[in-house]
Amino acid sequence: GGLAGFNAQDLANTVWAYATAGVAADALYAAVAEAAVRGGLAGFNPQDLANTVWAYATAGVAADALYAAVAEAAVRGGLAGFKPQDLAMTVWAYATAGVAADALYAAV
Repeated sequence: GGLAGFNAQDLANTVWAYATAGVAADALYAAVAEAAVRGGLAGFNPQDLANTVWAYATAGVAADALYAAVAEAAVRGGLAGFKPQDLAMTVWAYATAGVAADALYAAV
């Protein structure tokens, strides 16, 4: 049940859709953040990472562990595979959410 059958893209697309539609779903956001962080962001490509943090920032949902994990994963990978739109969405998300991400900003 729940999100057990969701892969990284499913998780990212789900929160992106809810944020885009402006639908409040605190339990969903909490469950997706927990699942993503628990899984070590396995399977998340740069677009998935960008869409996910964009969704949380757009929805105004706090998710400190998720933001920290995404920033760490992006910096660890040297931002490899991040397209300009992915970078813009990611930086916008951290700035909008007021989440400190000095290493991420330096890498960009």
